[in-house]
Amino acid sequence: MHDSHVKSASQSLMDLENKYGAHNYHPLPVVLDRGEGVYVWDVEGKRYFDFLSAYSAVNQGHCHPSIVGALKEQAEKITLTSRAFYNSKLGDYDKYMAEYFGYDKILPMNTGAEAVETAIKICRKWAQETKGYPEISTKIIVAENNFHGRTTTIISFSNDEDARAGFGPYTPGFEKIPYNDLAALEKALEDEHVAGFLVEPIQGEAGVVTPDANYLREARALCHKHDVAFIADEIQTGIARTGALLAVCGSCTCEGHCERQEATYVKPDILILGKALSGGVYPVSAVLADDHIMHVIKPGTHGSTFGGNPLGAAVAMAALEVVKDEKLAQNARRLGEIFRAEINKYIDTSKVVSKVRGRGLLNAIVINDSPESDTAWNICLRLRDHGLLAKPTHGNIIRFAPPLVMTEEQLMQCVEIITHTLNEFE
Repeated sequence: MHDSHVKSASQSLMDLENKYGAHNYHPLPVVLDRGEGVYVWDVEGKRYFDFLSAYSAVNQGHCHPSIVGALKEQAEKITLTSRAFYNSKLGDYDKYMAEYFGYDKILPMNTGAEAVETAIKICRKWAQETKGYPEISTKIIVAENNFHGRTTTIISFSNDEDARAGFGPYTPGFEKIPYNDLAALEKALEDEHVAGFLVEPIQGEAGVVTPDANYLREARALCHKHDVAFIADEIQTGIARTGALLAVCGSCTCEGHCERQEATYVKPDILILGKALSGGVYPVSAVLADDHIMHVIKPGTHGSTFGGNPLGAAVAMAALEVVKDEKLAQNARRLGEIFRAEINKYIDTSKVVSKVRGRGLLNAIVINDSPESDTAWNICLRLRDHGLLAKPTHGNIIRFAPPLVMTEEQLMQCVEIITHTLNEFE
């Protein structure tokens, strides 16, 4: 058979997935087989810079030896006990997390969407038990263009019709307001049955939409004025991604580990974490709150067979040690400033790119074309050809989020690839 008729290993694997897997994603056509640090390799052996980081789950880099080592060590000992019994890792993990993020209690879960659902339940129960809100009228405020997951409850307050349409009936008890709009929040809080305000500090899936500098601080102040829980979904923005341990830390000068200086830190009443909490090695998520809120959770009210398992606990502690020891927040802040400055230089003379925005190493460029166009997708295909992997979001926006272990030299190589590729579309 002539070589041109022989399927590549990549094509064979993509065909296999398309035939036997549900079509709930539209992946970039590249089949990844191996990863190390900022690099991934496809099944043919071609190397790429990873500029998505599994949607910011591998902030610590692919297959970090400390995290993988913790996984191996624990996996050979015990992986799951369920919460029917105590296990020898969970207590240490609970204490570690509480002290690391500055909360009284943690409720461990597995996936990001599970953690959001958990936070919603905690918030509702807190409002009903401590403030006497009637169950039928308890309400949580959310932001338009949010992304908190794709469970039935979460899509009920989404305005992404791809995720929402056809999956009703929808869960009541949510009110959407514009993001980064304090006046709209203040008006919504006039409803005496509002239990919480659930918000992403930066809207990642919406295109790395960054709010005004005072938005989170003022939003929390408004919530507290009305005795409403301020809930931060830091699943994508947390764990050093934006140049601070948490995006709600703002512009603090944390030494790789946030010092929570009051001038810059906006402490959520309920904090939601996931993704890079495990460095992408194992599904781990968590909800943190102080005792006056978390006390409403009692035996039988919430749970998960895998939540708080010893394997996940060991991995998460190792993953957070890497963030602290390798000063990944500092690195993200410094490299993010360089990245945006370099891309802005290109934008000055570009017809293809209209804007770069972001914080730390969570950034996006806006392509000067309609969201319905395929320009951003085609740019990502060419970036792939040149050895860099990124993915469009919302049609004409390309998100750039490399692992936080990247060096300045590697970043400049990537800037060269990105600007060279964009130049092909001018």
